Amino acid sequence: METTQPDPPESSSDADSQAKDANPMVASSRAIRPHGVEHGRKLAAAAAQVALDNNGKDVMVIDVCAQSAEFDFFVLATGTSRRQLHAISEQIDDVLQKGLGDQRLGIEGYAESRWIVLDYGSVVVHLFDDETRDYYDLESLWADGKPISLEELGLTIPAGYGDPDQDE
Repeated sequence: METTQPDPPESSSDADSQAKDANPMVASSRAIRPHGVEHGRKLAAAAAQVALDNNGKDVMVIDVCAQSAEFDFFVLATGTSRRQLHAISEQIDDVLQKGLGDQRLGIEGYAESRWIVLDYGSVVVHLFDDETRDYYDLESLWADGKPISLEELGLTIPAGYGDPDQDE
């Protein structure tokens, strides 16, 4: 009886290069969502714009593609009240779900409203009160990530944004 050996499996690098050749935007994203980095960037920009439009402070987008296998972008913003943090989180949901068709995978901290985390797979939105943002200092924890300027994302910066007199 003659036995045949099965063909050796493709190495993961061969499979990766084939996937990249087929669609570089999908292969370039290591996040849970297979939409690709550009889609994640679009979601992050939309979430940041909502935070800006709702008077969020210190809005920041960080590209963490090279540091994380789970997500590609963080969006950070600070709110001055529980009501404001709720409004920002609800409007981000509306824009990403209704406007861009992206369903939220999870939410944490909504009831306490000191640190609300919205998980969209490739994008994670962190909404803080001042004290909690200072305490956890995610910017330092993810310092290897690449901050993306709001201007580079093409966002509309409200008049007076970042003005210290407006924060009081």
